[in-house]
Amino acid sequence: MIIATAASDDAPGMTMVLNAIIARGGTTAHQTPYDTERMQLHYISPPELVCCHVAKQGGAVLGFQWVGWPNPEPPMPDGWAVIASFVAIEAAGQGIGQMLFKATQKAARKAGVKTIDATIRADNVPGLRYYGGLGFVDYARLIDVPLRDGTRVDRIRKRFDL
Repeated sequence: MIIATAASDDAPGMTMVLNAIIARGGTTAHQTPYDTERMQLHYISPPELVCCHVAKQGGAVLGFQWVGWPNPEPPMPDGWAVIASFVAIEAAGQGIGQMLFKATQKAARKAGVKTIDATIRADNVPGLRYYGGLGFVDYARLIDVPLRDGTRVDRIRKRFDL
């Protein structure tokens, strides 16, 4: 397994990973499939980027993790960043998320991040378990947040202090 900084040529593989997760449903707030251009703009090179790492094996992207400075809404304290993590459905449970987070922690510290926020759908049991296993702790709950399709779900906010 290779963990590396995401590059433009990783966009097709990252798109395949995320779109499969979106199609399955229930574990991401994303509901609209990505194309490679949107992947590039949203995860690989947005202005708020702190870091984005990919996990690859045999040239195939099996997962990626992104950390970025928050948008103005909702406001967060100085030094806080937000995280998003995605592992290919067929590769779940192989330790890819833990490997990605080791690289993420190093890059986030170097960038001056003090705390990482993970806001997760309350019905995303695997995601809640993953972030909890990394040491993220609950600090807030957002009630009845609508998804793009109108479905309302709570969101659990977890934090990891670097």
